[in-house]
Amino acid sequence: MIVQILINTLIIGSIYALVAIGFNLIYCTTRFFNLAHGVLLVIGGYTFFWLTQNLEMYPILSVVLAVLFTSLVGWLYDKIVFKKLRDKGSTALAMMVASIGLLVVIQSTIAIMFGNRFRILSFEYDFAVHNVLGVTITTPQLLIMATLIVVTASLALLLKWTRFGKQVRAVGDDTVLAQSIGIDSNKIISQVFFLGAAITGLTGILIGLDSGIEPTMGFSWLIKGVIAAIIGTIGYWYGGIIGAFLLAFIEQIIAWQFSGEWKDAIAFLVLIVFLLFRPNGIFKERDVRR
Repeated sequence: MIVQILINTLIIGSIYALVAIGFNLIYCTTRFFNLAHGVLLVIGGYTFFWLTQNLEMYPILSVVLAVLFTSLVGWLYDKIVFKKLRDKGSTALAMMVASIGLLVVIQSTIAIMFGNRFRILSFEYDFAVHNVLGVTITTPQLLIMATLIVVTASLALLLKWTRFGKQVRAVGDDTVLAQSIGIDSNKIISQVFFLGAAITGLTGILIGLDSGIEPTMGFSWLIKGVIAAIIGTIGYWYGGIIGAFLLAFIEQIIAWQFSGEWKDAIAFLVLIVFLLFRPNGIFKERDVRR
């Protein structure tokens, strides 16, 4: 049973972490809660579904195109909505409300186009099933964990050693100062939206291959990702990874001892405990000036 709990923690925690990474990347450069980020999971999953079912594309090509399309959606809604709000000096609260509007509009559009029916993406793929220490793990679940490793390593290198990464950190630390030394903050933020959407779109495809998709799934996964990000210290993308696995582990323990129906309630209880006793999360929050 302990092995099952640990394996489930790795799988679920990897999904939470991937969502938290994309969310945190955007938050650390914009300093607002982009709740529309969750719908990118849905866009990625349904774009993959449409490409494979309607155009009968090869799965690998469909993944690439679905991720690219999701990235473009993230980039576009920043250009069309959030950039204009930033230019007007809108508050973080106003931008968060606008993101909720985006979430509802896009989610409703997907429901109109594809219906509200739950869809399984893996029904026609002969995925292998693996046995690890007596626990069954599917190929999509292995891909989810492998994707987190690749994304984490790639981001660590990108943000630490490239010019783009240094600019992202500069904009996140002090937007005014970054602009004064010639960094185009709006350009950097749009690129971060593109990158965060790519990670989230790929995550939506993997979730669809593992457990299926539906138009409303994005918000529920986003909430867990946001809780993980807050626990791990909001604004630290790597902190969200630690928060994700901690949250997933607590949920699995509760599901084992009581019932899986309590997992959502426990997630919010964990959030409340952190907000009361460690509001900055696991790590010390940076002093960031906007």
